[in-house]
Amino acid sequence: MILPPRVQPSLLGRLNERQVLRVLQQLGPLSRAEVARRTGLSPPTVSKAANTLLRNGLLEENDTPELARGRPAKKLRLACESVQVLGVVIDAEACQVVVAGLDGKMAADREITFETPANYDDLIESLAQAAESLRHSKEMTTLGVGLSVPGLIDYRKQQSVLSPNVPQTNGRMPAHDLQERLGIDCVMLQECHGLCLAERQHGLAQGLDDFAMLEVGTGVGLGVMSGGALLTGHNGLAGEIGHITVVEPGRACGCGNRGCLETVASDSALAWRVSKKLGRRLNIERVLELVQAKKIDIADEIEENNRYLAIGMAAVINLFNPATLFVHGRQFEADADFFPRLVEQTRRRTLTPAFAECRIIQARGSKTQGAIAAVIQQLTSSIAPALAMPSPFLAR
Repeated sequence: MILPPRVQPSLLGRLNERQVLRVLQQLGPLSRAEVARRTGLSPPTVSKAANTLLRNGLLEENDTPELARGRPAKKLRLACESVQVLGVVIDAEACQVVVAGLDGKMAADREITFETPANYDDLIESLAQAAESLRHSKEMTTLGVGLSVPGLIDYRKQQSVLSPNVPQTNGRMPAHDLQERLGIDCVMLQECHGLCLAERQHGLAQGLDDFAMLEVGTGVGLGVMSGGALLTGHNGLAGEIGHITVVEPGRACGCGNRGCLETVASDSALAWRVSKKLGRRLNIERVLELVQAKKIDIADEIEENNRYLAIGMAAVINLFNPATLFVHGRQFEADADFFPRLVEQTRRRTLTPAFAECRIIQARGSKTQGAIAAVIQQLTSSIAPALAMPSPFLAR
């Protein structure tokens, strides 16, 4: 009998491999018997899938057998000793390049941070040099690179369209250019989308298919996970809440407008207010240092940030009705009461039924985790595209 295309043996094999990968991603190292029980696949099917993944370098089997029911049973795990991936974060003030295994765990002693070059060619060259240094520091195969990039990204063209805070990337294709330089696959995604993936794989969003991520760092960005897939819009520009006008006329924004939400509700906005108060320029890190040392009081500045940030959070809840809203930013470190007061102000501005069904939580994930999660997702999803979320992230 000729099987229909969707169940051809080759595709069935890839779907089985994807199931094995998925359960190991979720639960960590397991024996083949445990994988069979968790997935519902037969033991021979699991062994066949595992052997293929081992040959392809995506899985490893520990060398020291562990006893299971009186018999030696090696554990399968996502590869982390023989292969690695790189995560790249491009941000306004600094760039960071890190190393991780396919389990997503980053090597604390293997990272490079440098000031973000103002020139695009210098940016790509600096990223390439850092990646090459980490890539060859051990006898390991580097399978890919994930890039977290701020601003608007056209996923159809794999192009950074507009980044008010990193304008040297405007109209450029960082993933493509880095891929050409390194000769390995590079994945680019918007930083809020990366934070969504990071929280889902390593944070409090594990097992959640519907949530929103509001990032309030240098700017204000939004990522929405709906039905287990990122909401990217027609060409990847969905979620740009940071450039909604909330103050008229307001401060000038890097996007060319005035009074945008990110000019009054971000970490940078808080630092700007404190800088204006003290008469000298400070970034958010320095502001937090002074607050924690009890050298400055910024209660009024925090309340002003809260007022506008609550407007943005209420808009997200009213528009997208998420089950959970994660908020990612440094400003909450300034005052233990900052976040609870923010939630209360958000409650007063949100439609009651929508707020009642939404948890508001501080995010745990990082942009580096997001970059790593993006490239791991691309690598594992490529095994069985029919099961995976369609990914626009791979550089072409």
